[in-house]
Amino acid sequence: MRVGVPKEIKNHEYRVGLTPASVRELTGEGHQVLVQAGAGAEIGFSDDDYRRAGAGIAATAPEIFAAADMIVKVKEPQPDECRMLREGQVLFTYLHLAPDPEQAKLLQQSGCTAVAYETVTDRNGRLPLLAPMSEIAGRMAIQVGAVALQKSTGGSGVLLGGVPGVLPGKVLVIGGGVVGANAARMAMGLGADVTIADRSVARLAQLDDLFGPQLKTAFASADTLDRLIVDADLVVGAVLVVGAAAPKLVKREQLSRMRRGSVLVDVSIDQGGCFETSHATTHSDPTYVVDGVVHYCVANMPGAVARTSTEALNHATLPFALALANKGWKRALAEDPHLLAGLNVHAGKITHPAVADALGTPYADPQGFVL
Repeated sequence: MRVGVPKEIKNHEYRVGLTPASVRELTGEGHQVLVQAGAGAEIGFSDDDYRRAGAGIAATAPEIFAAADMIVKVKEPQPDECRMLREGQVLFTYLHLAPDPEQAKLLQQSGCTAVAYETVTDRNGRLPLLAPMSEIAGRMAIQVGAVALQKSTGGSGVLLGGVPGVLPGKVLVIGGGVVGANAARMAMGLGADVTIADRSVARLAQLDDLFGPQLKTAFASADTLDRLIVDADLVVGAVLVVGAAAPKLVKREQLSRMRRGSVLVDVSIDQGGCFETSHATTHSDPTYVVDGVVHYCVANMPGAVARTSTEALNHATLPFALALANKGWKRALAEDPHLLAGLNVHAGKITHPAVADALGTPYADPQGFVL
């Protein structure tokens, strides 16, 4: 199979779909890999590194899209990239289609077979290709939130860890999954007063066992969230409904009761955001203020630590990329129900139920395409 790796073009996105080490694995299996010139240069992977791993180098993205049977990316294809996709071509990347009907429409029009990292599952019902970026985004949420709290950046001037004689800042993490657990770990490491709110009592018990009395846990009822949000210096939105748009858990009217300069970090922004006042921002202009509350809603947070993110992502995606290349998409999906769960678009049809529901479009059972 001919595998193509274009350079990412989203704002301040320096990650790359395949590392030289991953290319070596694919070429070792007899596949051809074509990488766009400079695709990994910003994170220390030179074109010569890719050549030594067995890849060819193409000057432009159109050359990559024209030659490849499978495109491996990191972020969702931008409109110009969608228009270069074609019928029968496999796209393997993050898609996050629920809040992005334009992208969904363009992918349907292309006729491609699009497998989304974020809906691939494992035998335990987890999301193995989303997990590494969730770990990074959770940890980064506290890092960027701490900076946003600084007075010089528009925040309230609170130091999360406090100092002797001054109480630490209060952090509320909404959602106790991978993002939430990693955010809590980082916040506690800084010495903050940390509470995780979740609707799963079983998950709250796990977190209590994991972190002990240093972490406070709360059942995420509307009443509880209303009280906790008003008292928080930093609120991290870490809510995920697989394939679907994130629920809006923080309402506009609640902001007026928060302390001026408090910070909201919406890690759920890829799925539309879990704060009613959220809209996607970029690393170039990451924050904005609504009713005195600073919002950080960068849609590709892990791109800021692109070297770490790329390596972590490749460790997770490589086995699936190899399966798609070695077996072809149809056999690979037929033999692996967890990879099949990643199929979001095929031959103009939406093939994931949560995505179809979020977009209000007909759902096509993917079993009909692989059997």
